[in-house]
Amino acid sequence: MCVVLIRSVMLYLLVIFAVRLMGKRQLGELQPSELVITILVSNIATLPIEDVNIPVIVGVTPILSLVCFEVITSWINLRFPRLRKLISGSPKIVIRNGRIERDILRELRFSVDDLLMALRSKDIFDPDEVQFAIVETTGSVSVMKKQSAETPTRRDMGISAEETDPPVLIISDGIYVEKAMESLKLSRSAVEKLLSANNMRVNDVFIMTADSSGSCFIADKKGNTPRKVRLGGEKNDKSKA
Repeated sequence: MCVVLIRSVMLYLLVIFAVRLMGKRQLGELQPSELVITILVSNIATLPIEDVNIPVIVGVTPILSLVCFEVITSWINLRFPRLRKLISGSPKIVIRNGRIERDILRELRFSVDDLLMALRSKDIFDPDEVQFAIVETTGSVSVMKKQSAETPTRRDMGISAEETDPPVLIISDGIYVEKAMESLKLSRSAVEKLLSANNMRVNDVFIMTADSSGSCFIADKKGNTPRKVRLGGEKNDKSKA
């Protein structure tokens, strides 16, 4: 049992290393070659775990070989676009100027239900709202709405807005996130002063976020209504439950 556990941990770490080496992608975003490598790696990794008579090196060697092959293939794809098109395919337009391309759908073996499901995943329930829809090489569908169906933005309405970065997590379950605080140039003393003004301690905080404007969101561990406060001693603004 101990041998199986050690083998499992070794191969687990190896597969994590292999996936990290191949790059960060969601499963649904894998290119065909990447998906094949992922399936092969997972199958090979199980062999030395299931049969202790198989040397670990028998699983390690092909896994590393496949990962190296995938890295080399990715490099070749970058250097030779024609080869990339042969290996990974090319995007296909399935809706052009609001008209569904039936021939392309048949070529991709995409049913009408598949197309409508992909549109619904983009919050589009009426195909008439679509200007362009493209099936990417990963199988995902990218959609461009018609201008008449687009939600108006602040720019369209002539409303000015300050450009700010999103809030970052500075306290997680009572522990400071130092890198986030450094990015905002926040000191512990400033945060503790703010918490003290709200009758709280660091250990009481479940989540606390802050942005570059000094606006902070605080949720305590007791499950009370989260608070929206500002650095600098401004009056508290409790958010709605």
